[in-house]
Amino acid sequence: MRTLSRRLDGLDVVFDDRNAVANGGLVLPMTLAGRLGIKELVDAHVDLGGAPGHANVGQKAMALVASALVGGDSIDDADVLRSGRAAELLGTWVPAPSTLGTFLRSFSWADTRSLDKVAGELLTRAWAAGAGPGEGPFTIDVDSSICETYGLKKEGAGFGYTSVRGLHPLLATAARSGEVLGVRQRGGSAHTARGVASFLAEVFNRAREAGATGELTLRADSGFYSHKVTGACQKAGVRFSITAKLYGPLRKAIEGVAEDQWVPIAYWAEGGADVAELSYKPKGSTEEVRLIVRRVKPTPGSQLALFAKYEYHPFITDRKGPMLELEADHRRHAEVELVIRDLKEGPWAHMPSGRFGANAAWLALGAIAHNLARWSARLAKITEGSGPIALATLRRRYISVPGHLSRSGRRTTLHLVKSWPWAKEFLVALAALRSLGPLLA
Repeated sequence: MRTLSRRLDGLDVVFDDRNAVANGGLVLPMTLAGRLGIKELVDAHVDLGGAPGHANVGQKAMALVASALVGGDSIDDADVLRSGRAAELLGTWVPAPSTLGTFLRSFSWADTRSLDKVAGELLTRAWAAGAGPGEGPFTIDVDSSICETYGLKKEGAGFGYTSVRGLHPLLATAARSGEVLGVRQRGGSAHTARGVASFLAEVFNRAREAGATGELTLRADSGFYSHKVTGACQKAGVRFSITAKLYGPLRKAIEGVAEDQWVPIAYWAEGGADVAELSYKPKGSTEEVRLIVRRVKPTPGSQLALFAKYEYHPFITDRKGPMLELEADHRRHAEVELVIRDLKEGPWAHMPSGRFGANAAWLALGAIAHNLARWSARLAKITEGSGPIALATLRRRYISVPGHLSRSGRRTTLHLVKSWPWAKEFLVALAALRSLGPLLA
């Protein structure tokens, strides 16, 4: 230990390599960004009028997206892209953080809607390149989350159902792939389902326009147990699977199910869970729907075990299919929490401005960065096990790769770390993304 300390003490440390890049792996998502034409789309759709940050909107948006890709969760984190020759990986100059802050503060609520158009067109182009669901069934998960804020002067910040001060955005994601299909910023005190009907209508239209031609299904938790949600689904021809709130009449109906109607399912505790089905007419509805219930025995020794024999988890659905398959699929709605985790480990960790419009724009650009990472992995066939790779793992293995740029014979070469464990997969991924060509943009 003492020998190691002496060696490190004798190590001279200087910041003087002008050709170094801290995140050489940015070449992967930035290659796809060029094919999709993100900068051009922002330039075409975002018009900030005479606001101070109205100039070069495409370049500024690209800088914020790239900062989010390397793990930035504040405006100042974009400064890392101005070090060494990192800007060359973006193909343009990188504005200073103060300039990016002015850009974000130039957004009104109406201006952020133009970023929704950009996100929708990017979804269409990415799916056309092979990242979409095609003709198969497509499941959409809707949820909301509290993004905690710390300043007392942030517009819209308030206390919601978690008793945490923050903003309360809506988001819709694609099952399994983890893409964000839509986001909408809301005040912190907003009810979970506030504005969800119009939000879902936009998401359904966006998915259809992007190329989802198969049957659509919406999954949601009990916060969206509302006739407005089921009505939006029925109007759009979308199936639904929504956790029901366990009101008194519903509990009574469930407890009246005969014992021989319960079907055991695999569970960590032997004989710990069963599933049953009955018809049910939700309040405010004129038609009966399928009500599927999973009952679970409380964990032995827990407080719940003192007062209840079973814990019930009901959901309503208008889907066709075997009861057990639908129940298992509904539980997979929990995948949306993985998307929220990825976003909150990156750009959604903070809402950096005091202005509501700026935070709405930050939210939308963070979702675009998230999707760009997801599409890069999917189109380049970067996976982890049998499912999509976690974004933290993608960043660690494929984006945060130190490098060095050199130029010789009128060609620029990016030299990445020798003996990098995932070098072979990296080069295969880069070739796959480059093979897409410029046709998408």
